Formats: sequence, C-alpha cells, structure tokens
Amino acid sequence: MPLVRISLLAGKSDTQKRQIADAAHRALVETISIPAADRFQIITEHARADLIYDPSYLGIQRSGDVVIIQITMSAGRTLEVRKALFRRLSDLLHEEAGVRREDVFVNLVEVAKENWSFGNGEAQYAT
Repeated sequence: MPLVRISLLAGKSDTQKRQIADAAHRALVETISIPAADRFQIITEHARADLIYDPSYLGIQRSGDVVIIQITMSAGRTLEVRKALFRRLSDLLHEEAGVRREDVFVNLVEVAKENWSFGNGEAQYAT
C-alpha cells in the first residue's frame, strides 16, 4: 500500500496533474506489483518560492518543471526492484506527462507493514 505524495510548481492543468498521477501509479503497479485498486495519492502545488531544490545537484540539470515524488511503502523490496521503480517512474512521466527525466526526483520511505491503517481504526497488515 504505497502512499504517493507528488509536489510540483503551481500552474499545471488538471490534465497534466492527472497524467503525472496516472504515470506514477502505473509505475508502481508494473514494478512493485501493487494491485491496480491500491491507489492513494496526494498532489500538492507550490508557489515558486515554496518549492526549493538545487537545479544542478549531482550534475543533473533540473528545470522549473521539477516533480518531487515521495512514496511511503512497506519495507522489503530488493534494491533491483527499487531501481526498476525509479527508472519506470522516470520513463512513464516523460512519455505520458511530458516531464523531463532530469526533473523527476523520487524519495522512498519504507515502513513496517504494521504501521498502516486503511480504515476502521485497524492495523490490517499487522500479524
């Protein structure tokens, strides 16, 4: 059950935001095998002064169209799977939403399964 937070500069159309969200979800389904119905996303738009990033950190030239994606998910996936997720996110955002690969910044936050509640005040994944 990933929780996906997408941060971007204000001004994108609803269509563009939906393309970004759809591409991010598709990458998760394809690479970490989440169910298609397991979709929880939050899109946050920021004024230019409120989204601060280095435009050339690690030699990657970022533009004003940077998209920062933070994914909180259950721990346990291999490094290879996580790398595949990063690559697929970058590819799909580029192909389906027109985001430059250099502008895709991803952060994974892995948590224990018992740290999720999907409703009803229960820890459904706790064993």
